[in-house]
Amino acid sequence: MDGYFPLASGHAPNGRRRTLRAEIGCVGIGLHSGRRVALTLRPAASGTGILLRRTDIGLELPARFDQVVDTRLCTALGSPERPEERIGTVEHVLAALAGCGVDDAVVELDGPEVPILDGSAAPFVFLIDCAGIIAHGGFAESIEVLRPVRVQEGTGAYAAWAELAPTGGDRLEAALTIDFPSTAIGRQTLSLRLTPEEFRGALADARTFTMAEEVARLRAMGLARGGSLANAVVVDGPLVLNPGGLRRPDEFVRHKLLDVVGDLALAGAPLRGRFTGHRSGHGLNNRLLRALFADPANWRLRPVLAAEGAAAVAGAAAATARLPAAAAPAIA
Repeated sequence: MDGYFPLASGHAPNGRRRTLRAEIGCVGIGLHSGRRVALTLRPAASGTGILLRRTDIGLELPARFDQVVDTRLCTALGSPERPEERIGTVEHVLAALAGCGVDDAVVELDGPEVPILDGSAAPFVFLIDCAGIIAHGGFAESIEVLRPVRVQEGTGAYAAWAELAPTGGDRLEAALTIDFPSTAIGRQTLSLRLTPEEFRGALADARTFTMAEEVARLRAMGLARGGSLANAVVVDGPLVLNPGGLRRPDEFVRHKLLDVVGDLALAGAPLRGRFTGHRSGHGLNNRLLRALFADPANWRLRPVLAAEGAAAVAGAAAATARLPAAAAPAIA
């Protein structure tokens, strides 16, 4: 049990990096592919970060923003050399790993996308709980936002935008507003500070959702083949079609903020700053990270515990190998 600590604490002893204590797996259906997929979460060596691996085609990708190849209704990663080979719907499992404070792990699949399970991150949090988390070698690091970065689509009342700004805090703060024409959803706003406790209590169990009139269109596009009322909330005007109704009155904005956590986990390390979004989705979330890392003056990589001195700085510097070479950070 040496080095094991409760998930809810949110901090490894001495700021050490964290991985899973044991491997654990599940089987489910891909939301868009409709295929049965087996998933295994495995421990990984210190400094690995989060890797996604498809055993059926021999594809391995780092969970990084510049590996994103598609943001239509999910976040999909792909190889630049083989863009047709991809790993889809990564956002919920990445949100669970980030929200629970896992620095190093391998997400292994035998199919094209992460299984949707119940449409939220709660089943992945359950798997992480069962496996446990252990502190191991190397110091944890975070990415500090140094100046505001903003991306936007559209203008006026229909504009959608997302922004990262400095806060001086040690965690990600996030605020999101959504606005849908469906009266069952409407306009909802949520703001929180991303701690493991807040992630578990406020976001993890919020499910993905869609409008009833969109289902046929999505399936005609080859999407949502595995979707059902068991893994998504479906609304029709003012009605929620799921027999059990909503888990919370504002489940919709909670799920969208869950997606933000998963998408921003592709930064490669936890962000220190404030995310603010209005009608933001996977595409804008990814564009925001690309804009952040486009200029080294926007950010710097910092050890979680500055008091650890040179050893912590060296550990943080070693982690830059997981980030794009064009984004050379200042280590503080």
